[in-house]
Amino acid sequence: MAEETTEQQSTWLTHDAFDRLTEELRRRKDTDRKEIAARVEAARQEGDLRENAGYHAAREEAGLNEARIIQLTELLEHAQIGEAASDGSVSAGTIVTAKVAGKEQRFALGGQEITADVPDGVKVFSPDAPLGKALMGHRAGETVTYAAPTGKEIKAEIVDVTRV
Repeated sequence: MAEETTEQQSTWLTHDAFDRLTEELRRRKDTDRKEIAARVEAARQEGDLRENAGYHAAREEAGLNEARIIQLTELLEHAQIGEAASDGSVSAGTIVTAKVAGKEQRFALGGQEITADVPDGVKVFSPDAPLGKALMGHRAGETVTYAAPTGKEIKAEIVDVTRV
């Protein structure tokens, strides 16, 4: 029987992303929660709850807010916070330009929550993804080979590495 693991996967964040998400969590708990509760109560006062669209919309908004609070709390508790390597090697927090299977791509390595920190049009990939793992620690001019989820061996040539 396989052993179950309860280990939480961490997400790599820049200091700016961590601060931005911490502020979002504070706002959702302190301000948004109170405003939404007031809207729920105001809609409740309108009468019959079965046909009260405003009440149901406010309740749904409250549920979405609480779900985001839980998500942010978990993410921030387990986040790895840092800065990208400054030696020109690929690490979390870098933007990589690479020829992957002959096609040039530009992407950042880190958690999806750093998307706001990267230039428009740059996708964010996990450093734990097969491509991310293969590139880690390598520099521009180097070529690596990695196994895609399909099992196919793919070559990736690193063209450029910059910090987020």
